[in-house]
Amino acid sequence: MSPMNENRSTASGGADATKQALAWSHTARFYTTAAQLNQLPAHDLAEIAFVGRSNAGKSTAINTLAQRRQLAFASKTPGRTQHINLFSVGPKDAPDAIWADLPGYGYAAVTRSAKLRWQQVMADYLAVRRNLAVVVQMVDSRHGLTDLDKQLLSFVAPRVANGAVKLLVILTKADKLNRKESDQILRQTQDQLAEMATDESDIQIALFSALKKQGVGEVADILRTWTQNCRPLAFPDEILNQPEAEDLDGSDEAPPLPAP
Repeated sequence: MSPMNENRSTASGGADATKQALAWSHTARFYTTAAQLNQLPAHDLAEIAFVGRSNAGKSTAINTLAQRRQLAFASKTPGRTQHINLFSVGPKDAPDAIWADLPGYGYAAVTRSAKLRWQQVMADYLAVRRNLAVVVQMVDSRHGLTDLDKQLLSFVAPRVANGAVKLLVILTKADKLNRKESDQILRQTQDQLAEMATDESDIQIALFSALKKQGVGEVADILRTWTQNCRPLAFPDEILNQPEAEDLDGSDEAPPLPAP
């Protein structure tokens, strides 16, 4: 089983590496937005997809990593954002990665047809997007992985298992936990993710607080290291033929996914 780490094991270059990683993440800038997969641009860069429930602090975490107040838009009505928003990272004339902010899920504040459409768009992106190299799963540290989070991960599980896509689970709002609770949620999450781990997979966990800037350098370091060391890999044809996504709101409706 590939080790899963709550510490920065794959990005252990020290303070200088972390400083460089933060400088890299601070270059994130808006690139484009898409309402459908076929509207996403063709390119040869690795994409890092940020996913999470609508109230998991995803937009706040992206903005904190980028040190930009409103790079990722947080809708006042959870579940209303219905676009995939792309941000380029690295030198302006030669970016080396793309961040993809996927719609949030778990709210029923949109129409059934919109939820069904966006559920499928997100599932298809995770299952077949060629450029996808990393999935960053945002999880509220006070609640841990919910059934909805696990359903979301199931869409990309085959690609994580064969090493084509790396997985980083960020436990957000960690400032609301004490030391004992932090240690407990780390162990619990690691145990749950062990079911996905294989010899080829690369799965990591990090505690994160936008308020106290906890884990910001660690996450930036992990993402930059993975960007430097991995590019989108080919994946088996059978992954292209995944069954339709299950509902992500616990009902017969699909989940809401965010927009800018």
